[in-house]
Amino acid sequence: MAQARRDKSQIAVLFLDLDRFKVINDSLGHTIGDEVLQGVAVRLKSQTRKGDTVARVGGDEFTVVIRNVHHPVDTAKVAELIQAALREPLMAGGREIFVTGSIGISIYPNDGTDVETLLRNSDTALHRAKEQGLDSFRLFAASMNAEAVQRLRLESELRRALARDELFVHYQPVVDLATGEIQGMEALLRWRNAEHGLVAPSEFVPIAERTGLLSTIGPFVLKKACAQAKAWQREGNRVSVAVNISPRQLHHVDLVRHVVEALDGAGLEASLLELEITESSAMQNPEATIQTLNALKSLGVRVSIDDFGMGYSSLSQLQRLPIDTLKIDRSFVRDISTDPGDAAIATAVITLAHSLRLKVVAEGVETQEQLAFLAAHNCDRVQGFLLSVPVADDRCAELLASHRPGPWRSGRGGVG
Repeated sequence: MAQARRDKSQIAVLFLDLDRFKVINDSLGHTIGDEVLQGVAVRLKSQTRKGDTVARVGGDEFTVVIRNVHHPVDTAKVAELIQAALREPLMAGGREIFVTGSIGISIYPNDGTDVETLLRNSDTALHRAKEQGLDSFRLFAASMNAEAVQRLRLESELRRALARDELFVHYQPVVDLATGEIQGMEALLRWRNAEHGLVAPSEFVPIAERTGLLSTIGPFVLKKACAQAKAWQREGNRVSVAVNISPRQLHHVDLVRHVVEALDGAGLEASLLELEITESSAMQNPEATIQTLNALKSLGVRVSIDDFGMGYSSLSQLQRLPIDTLKIDRSFVRDISTDPGDAAIATAVITLAHSLRLKVVAEGVETQEQLAFLAAHNCDRVQGFLLSVPVADDRCAELLASHRPGPWRSGRGGVG
């Protein structure tokens, strides 16, 4: 750095974290994990020049220091080369292993003039890269620090939200296309903060997942949802409730106990509870997932795969999961009536699900054209703003009472 100061040159600090490396360690063992790390180090060195530095800073994290950087674009090219090298299969333990890495980049002197600041800022950029998806990179920007401060503030507020009674649940109906009946309600967590007002789930749910707060919030949502479903039942509405289970919850040792406590506390029969897990979280540790889902199914609880099509599961893996429903991700529904690719994907998912004797729910239905397409292609159930926005618990009774069922295979209808 002293040399760069004298030469008035730039230095880039790349902070790399291997994506989902824990899955390799957990499923294949630490010996193979160590071989993978050694292979990664070799590939990192192969993409750098003499005088550059590669160092493992702990676990599955590496730093790469690039000297004599002329322009930020140069560091982006290095990041792309590193990621391309990592995508090539590695041999470890006599088998091919595939890894990817996310990278955050800071540049001296623009992003810091000392080692601590440069590392901190490249780490901040790394977290932003991971937020936008695996196998990606981001260059640090000063605005990220302000966003990081905001996230810390939200985290602090979120830790007190339950005690302050700021968290609550809204419910969105899921309609059966064959009968037009409201088959169930999806429970959706909401947060109204005294200072920030209504905080978007996309802002606070990742914070809750990352910090472990969902281990407390998750059981709260389960209990609220089960109690609400029991209240509907007492009012003469036999409607199920669906609760989203985060990746951390899914792999938590107490999940089954939390579900049992929620059902027993509400006096709700297990068949009226559906748990939604994402495809990607199910594939983090397939064997453990199957064991957990079998335990839940033995209770009588139903299970669905949420955001289907966004993960990495194969047909053979999907067949092994003890599930009842596939939910087509809203990104495939958005342009379903105009984009042949999305239409083909949705049709294929419906056909696949039915061949496996699973039900299909399409999320994010907002237009009559989308509804008509899904009805024509035998989708079982739909939910979205066309049918109803998520509503507060005190409005659910009114919604259920005012709803008029009837066949929707014509692709026309609405809730309430």
